[in-house]
Amino acid sequence: MFQKILIANRGEIALRILRAAKELGIQTVAVHSTADANAMHVRLADESVCIGPPPSRDSYLNIHQIVAACEITGADAIHPGYGFLSENAKFADILAAHNITFIGPSGDHIRVMGDKIEAKRTAKRLGIPVVPGSEGGVTDEGEAKRIAADIGYPVIIKASAGGGGRGMKVARDETELSVALDTARTEAAAAFGDDAVYIEKYLEKPRHIEVQILGDGRGNAVHLGERDCSLQRRHQKVWEEATSPALNGEERSKIGDTCAKAVADLGYSGAGTIEFLYENGKFYFIEMNTRLQVEHPVTEAITGIDLVHEQIRVASGSGLSVTQDDIRFNGHAIECRINAEDARTFVPSPGTVTTFHTPGGLGVRVDSAVYSGYKIPPYYDSLIGKLIVHGRNRVECMMRLRRALDEFVVDGINTTLPLFRDLVGNPDIANGDYDIHWLEKYLAQKP
Repeated sequence: MFQKILIANRGEIALRILRAAKELGIQTVAVHSTADANAMHVRLADESVCIGPPPSRDSYLNIHQIVAACEITGADAIHPGYGFLSENAKFADILAAHNITFIGPSGDHIRVMGDKIEAKRTAKRLGIPVVPGSEGGVTDEGEAKRIAADIGYPVIIKASAGGGGRGMKVARDETELSVALDTARTEAAAAFGDDAVYIEKYLEKPRHIEVQILGDGRGNAVHLGERDCSLQRRHQKVWEEATSPALNGEERSKIGDTCAKAVADLGYSGAGTIEFLYENGKFYFIEMNTRLQVEHPVTEAITGIDLVHEQIRVASGSGLSVTQDDIRFNGHAIECRINAEDARTFVPSPGTVTTFHTPGGLGVRVDSAVYSGYKIPPYYDSLIGKLIVHGRNRVECMMRLRRALDEFVVDGINTTLPLFRDLVGNPDIANGDYDIHWLEKYLAQKP
């Protein structure tokens, strides 16, 4: 097992990793920008190192500074959390060259799954169902028209190196295709430095279902069920739950076993998530995230398995602590992402938190690094906390969530708490009757 882990992240995920490391008896090193000098994970870590000024490119994305901090403190491993360098293959390669363990998959696996076109090819080869579409990148309008005519409209054009909804455009007929193709390529080039795009069949009312997997890098893997992440705004997840209200036990086992076998065959190491669109009883591969997900706590709630513990175990060479037969799904869990944003306009709301009171009680968990008096900086993602609620079934979980939201108090800034208080009382949400377009349509109709 590792002696000391450097946490190359900030906010709630940095604190989440720190807690797991402490429970395993591992010393921790926090790195931080000057804006995060008073952050909770910095206060609680055994050691801390300032790695630069507030802009991410000069601190949390500064590989040289992070490696230097690791060498100065004698850390033998780095946990990247999510975001920042968590899916940077070059970073994983550099750490390997410095004999520092990257708590995550190999650089090669990050590289393959980070390229959406290659990821789709790999998924298809491994037996994972994929969305009908182009076999590779689309280079001209004529080729795009031929592919679209073959698979049928509507189609969606996606950036190969993309994510977060950037470089994605829908075309419902041939007249829209040319503009959509040009716009997607322009956005992809601006956002990712790569204008490669590909085409897929556009599904009208799908759900977003993702399967959590763990691999030991030695040909063994397990799945921990699925999460339903269909409530989204601008392709960003807002509310996640496990298990999905749309799936039955047979579907869950089938897609889970398919994913576990695929990552075992790949020789994948660590945590990962295979994401699908699900419509009319069929799964269609979207992408694989080669890291811990923001929404991982709902999986922990229904399985009782600490995913960060497992990541650390696998990276240290200890292997997985569970087999597939050990994994049981217990009850239902929902996570709400609490952002420092106006609940109506979604404009970011940095500033000083004057009061921060979190809910409690049976089945209630809050992952946050915020405290009363904490000043939220304007430089980073607006996520300030996650409310995770677990119940014996979905009805109990929803009632508990309603109660927990009523108890949650954040003063001094605007947050998205009012949005969730509204959603928890909506009949469609109560019935689990929603798809990936539901939330944006709902918000557009609100006065």
